[in-house]
Amino acid sequence: MPRGVGEGSTALVYPSGCREVKEDLSPDELIRRLKTLAHTFQSMGQDEGAYHEFVPLALHLASEYFLLHPSKDVQLLIACCIADVLRVYAPEAPYKDPEQVKEIFMFLIKQLSGLKDPKDPAFKRYFYLLENLAYVKSFNMCFELDDCQEIFCNLFQLMFRIVNDEHSGKVKSFMLDVLCPLITESDSVSNNLLDTILINIVEPSKSTKKNAYLLAKELIVKCSDTLESYIQTFFNQVLILGQPNKELSISGKVYDLIYELNHICPTVLLAVLPQLEFKLKSPDEKERLGAVSLLARMFSEKDSTLAIHHRPLWQAFLGRYNDISVAIRTKCVQYSMHFLLNHPELRQDITQTLKLRQHDAEEHVRYEVVMAIVATAKRDFSVVSDSEDLLDFVRERTLDKKFKIRREAMSGLAMIYKAHLMEQDVPEATKKAVTWIKDKILHCYYMPGLDDKLMVEKLLNTCLVPFTLPTDERMKKLYYLLGTVDENATKAFIELQKLQLSIRKLVSEVLDLQNKNADDERDKELNAKIVQLSKHLPEPVKAHEFLRKFSAHMSKDSSLLQMMETVMNPSVSCKTCSDVMSQILKRLGQPVMTNLYYNTVKMLLERTSSVMVDHDAIKVLVGYVEQCIKHENLMEELHLNPQNAGERGLNLLKVLAFVFPSHFLHEDVIAHLISLLDLDDVAPLVLTILTLIGKFKPIGEAFPDLMRTLVPKCQQLCGTGGPKDAKHAIRCLFHNTIENMEGVFSKIMEQIRDNLDPSNPHYLTAIVALGHLAYNAPQTFPVIVKNTISRKIVKELLMKDRSDGRYHDCPDNWCKEEDLPHDTICKLKGLKTMALWLLGLKDDTVSAFKTFRMIDAFIVNKGDLLEENRLSVAEKSWLRLGAGCAMLKICEQKGVGDQFNATQFFNLSQLMQDEVPQVRERFATKLHQGLSRRIPLKCLPLDFMGYYALAGAEPDIKLRKAIQEYMVSDIQRRRDYIKAVTLSGSVERALNQLPHLMPDFMLVFAVPVLAHDPEFRAPDNKIQLQRVQKCLWFILEPLMMRNDNYCFGFYKSLIERMKNHFDAVNPTDDLTNHKLWAVCDIAMGLVMSKTTNYEMKKYPTMPRVPPMYFKRGDDPNYINHKVYVPLEFTVQHMKKNVTPTQAPPKSKRKNPNDSQDSNSIDVVSPMQTSDTKIQLPGFEDEDSSQAAASTASDDEPVAKKPCLTSSASSTPTTSSTVKVMPVANRKYGQQKGDAKRGRARKSQSPSPSREDDEDGKSSQEIDEDEIPSSDEIERRATKSYNRKRKQQPPTEEESDKEEGEEKEAEKSETVEEPEEVKPVTKTRGRARKQPLTAVNTTKSPTPPLSDTEPEVTEPVKKRGRPRKDSTTPTSTPSTPSTSNSNDKDTKSSDEMDEPAEKRKRGRPKVVKEPEPEKVPEKPAPVAKTTRKSVSNGVAAKEEEKKEDKKTTGRKKEEPPASAAPVRHSTRQTRQASS
Repeated sequence: MPRGVGEGSTALVYPSGCREVKEDLSPDELIRRLKTLAHTFQSMGQDEGAYHEFVPLALHLASEYFLLHPSKDVQLLIACCIADVLRVYAPEAPYKDPEQVKEIFMFLIKQLSGLKDPKDPAFKRYFYLLENLAYVKSFNMCFELDDCQEIFCNLFQLMFRIVNDEHSGKVKSFMLDVLCPLITESDSVSNNLLDTILINIVEPSKSTKKNAYLLAKELIVKCSDTLESYIQTFFNQVLILGQPNKELSISGKVYDLIYELNHICPTVLLAVLPQLEFKLKSPDEKERLGAVSLLARMFSEKDSTLAIHHRPLWQAFLGRYNDISVAIRTKCVQYSMHFLLNHPELRQDITQTLKLRQHDAEEHVRYEVVMAIVATAKRDFSVVSDSEDLLDFVRERTLDKKFKIRREAMSGLAMIYKAHLMEQDVPEATKKAVTWIKDKILHCYYMPGLDDKLMVEKLLNTCLVPFTLPTDERMKKLYYLLGTVDENATKAFIELQKLQLSIRKLVSEVLDLQNKNADDERDKELNAKIVQLSKHLPEPVKAHEFLRKFSAHMSKDSSLLQMMETVMNPSVSCKTCSDVMSQILKRLGQPVMTNLYYNTVKMLLERTSSVMVDHDAIKVLVGYVEQCIKHENLMEELHLNPQNAGERGLNLLKVLAFVFPSHFLHEDVIAHLISLLDLDDVAPLVLTILTLIGKFKPIGEAFPDLMRTLVPKCQQLCGTGGPKDAKHAIRCLFHNTIENMEGVFSKIMEQIRDNLDPSNPHYLTAIVALGHLAYNAPQTFPVIVKNTISRKIVKELLMKDRSDGRYHDCPDNWCKEEDLPHDTICKLKGLKTMALWLLGLKDDTVSAFKTFRMIDAFIVNKGDLLEENRLSVAEKSWLRLGAGCAMLKICEQKGVGDQFNATQFFNLSQLMQDEVPQVRERFATKLHQGLSRRIPLKCLPLDFMGYYALAGAEPDIKLRKAIQEYMVSDIQRRRDYIKAVTLSGSVERALNQLPHLMPDFMLVFAVPVLAHDPEFRAPDNKIQLQRVQKCLWFILEPLMMRNDNYCFGFYKSLIERMKNHFDAVNPTDDLTNHKLWAVCDIAMGLVMSKTTNYEMKKYPTMPRVPPMYFKRGDDPNYINHKVYVPLEFTVQHMKKNVTPTQAPPKSKRKNPNDSQDSNSIDVVSPMQTSDTKIQLPGFEDEDSSQAAASTASDDEPVAKKPCLTSSASSTPTTSSTVKVMPVANRKYGQQKGDAKRGRARKSQSPSPSREDDEDGKSSQEIDEDEIPSSDEIERRATKSYNRKRKQQPPTEEESDKEEGEEKEAEKSETVEEPEEVKPVTKTRGRARKQPLTAVNTTKSPTPPLSDTEPEVTEPVKKRGRPRKDSTTPTSTPSTPSTSNSNDKDTKSSDEMDEPAEKRKRGRPKVVKEPEPEKVPEKPAPVAKTTRKSVSNGVAAKEEEKKEDKKTTGRKKEEPPASAAPVRHSTRQTRQASS
């Protein structure tokens, strides 16, 4: 029963006209009575004390019955009555119970939800309720309640939830009137209430509840003074203390909240923003990233003044551009565009930070720098043009190492260029800023990547010269482009057009094959063409697959094939080509990135389509060029340079005539071009264009009438024009004339003969015309031309001085060609004329021989053929350069070019080190041109590649670098050609051409060139040898280090063959031969020391030595083992200077002998012809041996340690000719079978020559695949050492040491041997067959030893210094080292793979040798000691068994020996390599 209803229902006082409201009334009646009551209360004023009698009624209306009544109308009327009661009795409400007050206000909040729908019939009463509550601030009563914040949160949530677009401004205003006092007049604002308000201004509420966002925004603005402290407290808790209340929704959106508050009311953040500086420096990357993202948005917004008012915060933000986090740096850079556009005052700071970030190590950051600047330029180019640094950053990124960045940089620049090129009124500053863009884009064509080339080609047709423009405009853009770019960009454009032409030809060949009937031969050829074509697209393997698919598609769809033929038609128009390309692409599927087939064909079409020029375009362009030649207004319109606008236009036409000759082959175009011949200074270029047209199709065949007009003009130019006019006129007539050739040229020949008079003003023109006539039409007037050249050119011009005693006054040793005297210029042209004449004859060897003699005389006499000393230094320089270039030109032609001899070849090489740098530079350029053009038939022979070695001594660093680039280019061209020929299937053809094309053979020609270098006079002069070494490394470095197919054995064998020959020019001159051999020694040292991969590959071709420069000795078996250079130029010395990265790792186990001084051995220079220092593979000096001692542990089998070489002759470090005792004199038995194997060995390599050694006995020099046994080496080493000791008496200290060592040796001799040890015959290598060499045996009384154990034949004496009376030291065990793979006696793979168990069978037991004593100061160079003493007996034997098990097991696990050069210690490796 409701409270107070039963007791005082009769005592309640109702206003006049109001009936009793009680619980037993029906709902309708109750509603009628409540409406009357509500209306009555509504009319009451706020008279204090006037309505005290209605207090019981007010309490009655707030009873639970009415508050919880099921009828909404009852509840609404009750709410209105209560609201009026609160209004009437304000400020003292009749409700005193806190629980009742809370219940009443929660009821009122519930009723306010009716405001949600303004269309509700009861909306007016809801609005009245809201208005009443707002008017008297009724909710302020809740301040006295303990849980008032709960009531407020419910009220605020309700308001934000129900506000909508249909509410009028009054409704929203009353809502604010209700809410604002609860904040401004409250003693505190709870975090929950703050969360309720602020959550509406951040996402997602900001977007999904726009009216709530606006209401909250207004609320914050009105209550900003009150909320500021609470907001600051909240952010302090989160930002400074790092203790966010996770129950609050806004705790996870702190930075978004700051951003929105800064928009709504920046004043509330005055104390908050400085706190963000701590977050910028937080160790947590996530916190820093959030702070950076927030500040970047706030600082970069338009009209933002934060950067000005919070300068420390701005500086801290700029520091994040250099943050360690990539994400943070990227975020900073991404907002740079907004800074540049919106804040001019901050551009300087942003530019400086971007300057650092464009070199960022992370590619994504550099990418964003480019994107930011390009985006800024697209929106407002003036921002970028004002700061040249910004565009410079993009320009630098066009050379970035990542194509992704280069692509965006190029695309961005191209779009900027296109946008501002199309505008009519472009500011001058903008024009200036974009002038270099076109050059830079074309420069990117020099990048090695194929993607860059494709990008440049695409940008050329879409941005630089947009193909969508009308023909007139397109040609203006093309003319402007080629008329203003620099030289390098012009070359790139020419190369681009040439490459596209070659690809078009290749596609046309594929289409021709498609039209043939399918068979195996056709399919094979088609596949080869597709392979070639795929190399012009990115990812050739995938491209090949899709091109095969496209080929199959064309085979099935004939219309597709026809469309491709239309695109490849040389005469197709630009519009037709573009339309047909679109039709082709439509048949290939959807144009999406995942459709790789579509994208591949699209790239192919972009590379082959002709959408820039056609016949109409050429016709327009020729007209533009004529206007520029005549200096008309077009030059000003296109902003072209008046001095070269016409020339540039003609050069553009020349390029287009070469690439698109079919577009020129029209009567109107050719007639227009012929008419240009009447203009001054344009004839050479116009004639070149006509010549290119004639190569495509002769004009005499296509347009005979035009040819009849052209012939007289060309004839006139040959007689009265300049040298260039005559040259191109003859070429033009030759290519365009199809009949009556003799009649056309006879008049020209008569003019030439008449003008070949020094007094004739056209004398120079006649000389040039004669040469080109002899070259182009050699069979037209063969006798007349020969007689004319013999008399007029050779006798009357080259061999006669017409200077009349006048001396050319030139202070320098060089001048421009036009500054030379007329007579000298005529001589230069005469030399060219002779060269052209011989090139035309091709096979007149007699004339070539005579011509070479005269040219050689020019070179030998330094340009002064007559040696009258009347010429200036500059004239001599030009004449010897002209002679050298003429000789190079002749040598390009097979036949006449092969008639030079070795002396002339060496003399010509001196121009590479001429005293005049301009001569060296121009000669090197001509050399490169001759070596690079038309490989392999029309280029200089490989002999001239040897000239590059002389550039190693070039003093001019810039010139030396340029020549090095020439050389690398020539090497790579030949390698590419060999690879192409090999891949095409012509293996036999490739093998036949290898000796003439393989760049590795240039070493064979460089060696004699260096040996005959006049600067190399003495083979013992270290300064000169250093120069030779520098020159050799100049050519060896690209051959060795930049060669994936480098073969160490090939170079080694090649050098050995050269050293076994004599000089072909002076075979009996010892000095010349010694210089030749010294160069070989240095080359061997470089090859041995610089090689990093000693893997023995199969020779690409057999090493050959040209007989023109090398002569074989009388003894065909002659082997030259002597070293002709000082020690520091040998391989041992070079190997000592190995860098730490190349040094072998140290062994964990220390050798007891490693502590001795490695330099204690006296080193005698090999030039002293002393045999006290014998060096063979594996037997280096003490320095190198100690270094190698650390390469393997004591337990490692010696056979696993790689040896440097495998033949004695491969190490040119012996001090004199190393001699090995003949087979008959060896200590261990050789069976009769040796003779048979020796004969077999002779059939594979030359047999060694015989000499008499110092004892008068016959000795044998080491063959290139043989080395002596360790006994032989030790015997000779001891003998040499004793001989030296006789010459140098020992000191007292040495004598004492020697006596002690003899005592120790006597002790070791008395040690008994274990019974198991039996004398065995030494063998070399594992249990497998060995080729018969100077050291191996044919039959062994015992099974062969394993390569993991040394062999002991006799009780081993402890070795120290040899006794004076000892002549032959005890033999020592030997272990094989890796043999040379080109050795013809190498073991078969079956023998190599023989199981360890089989090799172990029958192996004798081994007792190790005693521990060596410390080596004295001057020990024998090759003395050998073993690790263990024999006196260890059974213990040593058991220890050896354990080691044997370890090493035998390890043999299967260990990888093969490294091919890196390893020096073996003479203590560790007394084994000879076989």
